[in-house]
Amino acid sequence: MIATWWASLSLIMKIVWGVTLVATLVFLIQSIMTFIGADVDSDFDTDVDIAADGSDLSNIDAGTNLYTFRNFVNFFMGFGWSVIILQDSITSTFVLVFVSLLIGIALVALVMYLFKWLSSMQQSGNIDVKQSAAGCEGKVYLAIPAERKGSGKVQINIDGAVREYDAVTDSGALPTGASIRVVEAIDSNTLLVEEINTYIV
Repeated sequence: MIATWWASLSLIMKIVWGVTLVATLVFLIQSIMTFIGADVDSDFDTDVDIAADGSDLSNIDAGTNLYTFRNFVNFFMGFGWSVIILQDSITSTFVLVFVSLLIGIALVALVMYLFKWLSSMQQSGNIDVKQSAAGCEGKVYLAIPAERKGSGKVQINIDGAVREYDAVTDSGALPTGASIRVVEAIDSNTLLVEEINTYIV
């Protein structure tokens, strides 16, 4: 039954189905791992240094934090499911692709807003960042430029909860995935961090 259905699909629709199912699976895994607080490096090095200046979701004008692995997954999931669901309702290929693109972009914006809201809810608790963050360890989430020439983002564990903060460093640039330690909290949203490996003898 499934084999017959699959054989009936055009090459383009087979590609759309394949990309959509993979994107959906990755999205589900990312969401589960995020909500259980696991330390998942879901944005890999595709965040690259492009993301360094736009790591704060509130700085949408910078735009650079759009280019993350998570957002590419969200886009392809939204675009793919839109093509699959609407292909019988929209006869024009151009209109179908255009509408699906808009839905994919809207899904990226929605998920970004959701994570921004969840992050703000996390950080609005009773934690005094300046007292609690110093000495905490974590990972670089979005690359941090060298010598405070820009900010990135880190995920650290405070009181058993994984939290995200803007971060700067006095040392060289820190890539996505680097292990870090918080030196001090500059303010309630920004941390000064150092790479742990640099200080291992």
